[in-house]
Amino acid sequence: MIRLSLILLVAAAWASPLEAAPPAQLDQRVEQLRKSLGVPGVTIAIVEGGQTTLARGYGVRGLADPKAVDADTIFSTGSTGKAFTAAALGILVDEGRIKWDDKVIDHMPDFRMYDAWVTREMTIRDLLVHRSGLGLGAGDLLFLARSNLSRKESVRRLRHIKPATSFRSGYAYDNVLYMVAGQLIEEVTGKSWEQFMAERVFKPAGMLRSTVDSAGRLGTVNRARPHARLDGAIRGLGTQVPLDEVQSDLGANAAPAGGLAISANDMAKWLALQLGKGQAKGGPRLWSEKTTAEMWKPVVLQPVSPAPPELKPAQPMFSTYALGWTVQDYRGAKLVWHGGAVLGSLAAVALLPDQNVGIYIAANSEEGELVRGLMYELLDHYLALPRHDWPEKLAAFKAARAQGAVKLLQAPAAKPAGIGPSLPLARYTGRFSDPWYGTINIREGKGRLAIDFPHSPGMVATLEHHQYDSFRTVFADKGIEPAFVTFSLDANGKVDRITMKAISPLADFSWNYHDLLFTPAKD
Repeated sequence: MIRLSLILLVAAAWASPLEAAPPAQLDQRVEQLRKSLGVPGVTIAIVEGGQTTLARGYGVRGLADPKAVDADTIFSTGSTGKAFTAAALGILVDEGRIKWDDKVIDHMPDFRMYDAWVTREMTIRDLLVHRSGLGLGAGDLLFLARSNLSRKESVRRLRHIKPATSFRSGYAYDNVLYMVAGQLIEEVTGKSWEQFMAERVFKPAGMLRSTVDSAGRLGTVNRARPHARLDGAIRGLGTQVPLDEVQSDLGANAAPAGGLAISANDMAKWLALQLGKGQAKGGPRLWSEKTTAEMWKPVVLQPVSPAPPELKPAQPMFSTYALGWTVQDYRGAKLVWHGGAVLGSLAAVALLPDQNVGIYIAANSEEGELVRGLMYELLDHYLALPRHDWPEKLAAFKAARAQGAVKLLQAPAAKPAGIGPSLPLARYTGRFSDPWYGTINIREGKGRLAIDFPHSPGMVATLEHHQYDSFRTVFADKGIEPAFVTFSLDANGKVDRITMKAISPLADFSWNYHDLLFTPAKD
């Protein structure tokens, strides 16, 4: 009986926050990290037992807008928004308008993937769990940087993206199928994803200061501005500078994958809603407990990369992807979470369901060591684990990784051969087309080549000769990842192919230049 009582006592303790409040020195810790890492602004929300115990801002909205961040300052939250799209679909499931395992084509007759069998078999659940067979980040240049393509047209182009693996054989993160999910909501309801999100999620949840599109975000005075380090050898090194707010935004077509901007006060309501399994305390029920269980149910195993010794305690034994969430173990506890990144902004949302704790952290720069590091520190706090100085350890790991990438770029093997180009510059010019991306233009002027990407108007670059028939992009917008552009010639000395590749070995996977294959456009 004593043993049983002890077990029940331990179980009860584990089912609630082991610490009933945020860390006592959290404000000082955040400020110390923010300043040491050079992050302009940070926002944090914490919910415990359905109650908001912290909603606060730190630092400034931007280097060019040095007003203080507060709990109502909206931050771009990137892919943490995938859980919102999944919840919107869950609402439709509860209403009986769709089922998770409905075939996508039954609701979207024009939907096509590259493979006809995949087209017939892909379900709504498949859209959300990264098992389609598409490669990592495949098709992301359909929305990056700030595409003017419609969501419907972007979905139409998926039929031209070749798979990297067989259907449902493994995990590879993608964004484009969340565009499909957003378009499916419109096909089923007659309302755009933006309208549905605002009316059926944000409004009933009381998230009235946050925005569902770039126009709303840019029209909000109290918003965080994006920043990045762009003047070093690779992105992430050098001086912190503001980015162009318009060009750093995702195209509207990709909003269901990561286009939300949310304040700490509003994200606290979302955390309470998630922990309440579709109903926050005193609020309306937005979706059923059954739907929460579906959204948190592991579907696809994620590969777990070995961590270096100093980061080993955070390495999960298992990691899975559910519907808009990663579900894994963290130091013996169940963790439901998702990170988010858009150009110049980072975010993380983490839930400890068994402890009834939710955490949100966002920054208006690209220092992931702060966002992820603070997330781990707060998780440790609520699990009564010793402090591990995660931000410092992650910063050291990131610095070593960056140093390795710079050495690789500066190695003798990376030095250009000093040969070429093979042709007069005028003979490289023309319109070229990739089946899924569309067209690019190569022009000559003032003794230099230039390249532009018409459906991403901000992607305009001069081309500097590198070696042979390869050139380096010099984008007018420094926030766009530089790339090599390589021309291949046929037997008659005419350009018959153009390929691209990111220059930095650490370029984000969404800059999927390597998936492009341009050939002369047929007028």
